[in-house]
Formats: sequence, structure tokens, C-alpha cells
Amino acid sequence: MLNKKLKERSLHRAKILRGQIDGLIKAIDEETYCVDLLMQSRSIQQSLKSLDAVLLENHLRTHVAHQMQNKNENEKAVKELVQVYTLSNK
Repeated sequence: MLNKKLKERSLHRAKILRGQIDGLIKAIDEETYCVDLLMQSRSIQQSLKSLDAVLLENHLRTHVAHQMQNKNENEKAVKELVQVYTLSNK
């Protein structure tokens, strides 16, 4: 379940990412200077991190909030958050 406002932000950021990736593919195909390709790649990685933040915010505001109110789902919420934290630090 996505919060409507966060869904719109997520879709907007994903569409920007799609455009950035299409631009990078074109630049690679055109054999653009390597440093410029790396700069585009880093920009895409930053955009992905920004999208991750919006998706995490949605998860915290919807699913985790619900899970923490339900005693049977507390452990699941904690495990998911630890998993996301671990993945983000690799």
C-alpha cells in the first residue's frame, strides 16, 4: 500500500531515473568521454538513493506503523528494518 503523495513522488523519481539511464545508454553508444559517463553514472546512483529514501519513508509510514500496533507483527517489522539497514550498508 503506497501513500498517494509518496506514490506520486516515487513515480516521478523513477521516470527521471529512466530518462537518466536512457541518456547514459545513448552516451555509451556514442562513445562519450569516460569521465562524463562516470559522472552520469554517479548521478543515477544518487537518484536511486533518493528514490530509496522515498520508498523507505512510505514503508515506515504505512506498513511499519501498522505492524508495530499489531503485537503479532512486531518481530516482522524489526526483521525487515534490520534487513533494509544491512542491505544499505553493503
